[in-house]
Amino acid sequence: MTALRQRKGSKGSKEPGPEVLNQRFYPSAEPLSRTSDGVWTWRTVLWVAIGWIVGISLGILCCIYVATLHENDLWFSNIKEVEREISFRTECGLYYSYYKQMLRAPSIQQGLSELINDNATESKRTINLLQRMNIYQEVFLGVLYRILPIQAYLEPVYFYIYTVFSLQAVYVIALFITSWLLSGSWLAGALTGVWYILNRVDTTRVEFTISLRENWSLPFFALQIAAITCYLRPHLKPIQQKVVLWLMFLATLCFCLTWQFNQFILLVQALIIFTLDCLDLISTEQVTCLYLVQVSSLLCVWLLQFCNSMILGSLALSFIVAALFVKHFQRGLKTGGVAARLGKLLLHTVLVLALTFTIHYLAKQALQVRSDEHIFKFIKSKFGLGPTRDFDASLYLCEEAFGLLPLDTFDRLAGTLLAYPYLVTLIVLLVMLALVTLANLCDSSAVGRPLKGRFEERPICMRADVAYNLLHTVFFGLLALSTMRMKYLWTGHMCAFAAYGVCGKELWSLCLNMIHCNTKTKLRLIRYTVPLAILGFLYYKFWPKLMTEVSELREFYDPDTVELMTWISSKTPKKAVFAGSMQLLAGIKLCTGRVLTNHPHYEDRALRERTRQVYQIYAQQSPEEVHRILRAAGADFVVMEDSICYERRHGRGCRLRDLLDLANGHIMDGPGDNDPDLVHASHPRFCESVKTDGPAYTALFTRVFQSKTFHVYKLKKGKKRAKADSEPVAMEDKTQ
Repeated sequence: MTALRQRKGSKGSKEPGPEVLNQRFYPSAEPLSRTSDGVWTWRTVLWVAIGWIVGISLGILCCIYVATLHENDLWFSNIKEVEREISFRTECGLYYSYYKQMLRAPSIQQGLSELINDNATESKRTINLLQRMNIYQEVFLGVLYRILPIQAYLEPVYFYIYTVFSLQAVYVIALFITSWLLSGSWLAGALTGVWYILNRVDTTRVEFTISLRENWSLPFFALQIAAITCYLRPHLKPIQQKVVLWLMFLATLCFCLTWQFNQFILLVQALIIFTLDCLDLISTEQVTCLYLVQVSSLLCVWLLQFCNSMILGSLALSFIVAALFVKHFQRGLKTGGVAARLGKLLLHTVLVLALTFTIHYLAKQALQVRSDEHIFKFIKSKFGLGPTRDFDASLYLCEEAFGLLPLDTFDRLAGTLLAYPYLVTLIVLLVMLALVTLANLCDSSAVGRPLKGRFEERPICMRADVAYNLLHTVFFGLLALSTMRMKYLWTGHMCAFAAYGVCGKELWSLCLNMIHCNTKTKLRLIRYTVPLAILGFLYYKFWPKLMTEVSELREFYDPDTVELMTWISSKTPKKAVFAGSMQLLAGIKLCTGRVLTNHPHYEDRALRERTRQVYQIYAQQSPEEVHRILRAAGADFVVMEDSICYERRHGRGCRLRDLLDLANGHIMDGPGDNDPDLVHASHPRFCESVKTDGPAYTALFTRVFQSKTFHVYKLKKGKKRAKADSEPVAMEDKTQ
């Protein structure tokens, strides 16, 4: 986005080279750290070196910061091993268990074989974990820990968590580079890193959800954005473009390999690229290369995950194939007058979307892909387009993380001065984008000519790297506003985008031009003084708070869960199968190694159905029906939690027992309205009634463990199998 005045080239004149064209159309995108004749001076080298030192230092500072918070919150270095493992809550414990499994295997080959042919994660089923889940990072760390000579110096759990915390350093450095590339000043990177750290509550949750897939993948996603920003800069030579494309591919591959939701993120990114193409802001070659990087990354992950059909049936892959196909055959898309071009763009968009859904439907039918149905059910239900009683969709809708972004988020962002420059930059650039788009649509003299070879006069233009980052923050901002959990995809990039607005030349040049005092000296002065003033204010206001935060000491305390895990480890057979809530079972697998009926990794249709069936322990069902369901799943023990049976965290209609009642067509507990088609259940709630020790319940279930929080029952088997299962289990009562 720069004020330009250029002469038209004569018809017979020789078209200038790419570097000359870039200088004409993007004068603000000066090559980083070079003089006008391309020679590096000692002053330039020193300035760039200081920038890299600042960026790396901020990354290390963020790593130390989150590691300190994790240690101080749990007193991780002083608690027992079982307590450390319990601290890996919900699905985090499931993922960490595979790292632990790789370390305990007799050999690396045996560990890989056990993961490929796993029969302990889901009872009565043998699954390929490398195909089903994104756990290559656990495999890699497990192999690395075994071959490196660090066993005597570093415990396995510390090797794991320090690796994840180190990725936060990579994340901050990637954002630092992005804002540096956009603005041309490493002060923007410094401001980005400081904002990321100060807004930790909204930029990351790594300190208490270490093993979540997003904590592994988002640093690589930030690296990919930095690579895209660099690739779209106008001063790259062909060899530099190839290097950046390879870096982009590696970052995209690592991102896709470490998170199961990669296809949905890449779909949003593909839509951004499609929009840039339609608005004529990037060249056809760049569009094709960006698409091919995404496709090649997805196909590599497909191979690494043993031909996971969910990837081939993804919307992202279908959309990219459709966009490339239609683009190849629909010629003359950017020719004609304004009305004609708008009509062609509308037709082009309709064709791409129609072909996308056609390919997606045919691929899913051919491959029998059903694993991602719950995502689309959730989206439909969220926007009132689907059934509201669907159990899987309701599980997501009732969680605060999948609701709208709370308004207090903006209060926190405004408190660190992040929201204000971000909104100003966003609004100004959106206006400029609209003007550039209108100019492109009205431009009939560039028919058939490449994007870089246009010489018509333009009052305003927008750099491709700026345009990409603008649409990136818009698209992912809308995603974050609609679903709070997705804010972590947005807020980190928001820091880089706002810092570009503060330190970039374009916005300040526009402001100075408006008051007719735009000189190089004044521009440089304001570009350096404003970010330094903001950094000084942030240091003055937040440094004492940070020091107070890192000095607060707490301690892990969950005696009931520790007792439960200790009892399971010592009092039950090693091959015993446990049923219960997804979150608790993940901890049971990590702490005890017992076999599970279900688990939190929800991306499988059969598992979702089994989970719904196992959860009937919290529904209004007969003991015979619950026993039949649990035996069909292969369960030997069932663990029931009072926190679920008597849940108060959610309101009526969103408690787990309410979701089960609605799915079963039963009237919900407590005062309140019910739909007219709901009926009274013929049986009381199982999790409550089983504690009465009535004859109907004791005939099928034996209580073997009880505490203030948990109740464990052993399932009695049929007479034919009673002898084979006669191993006694000691009863312990921890009720106080």
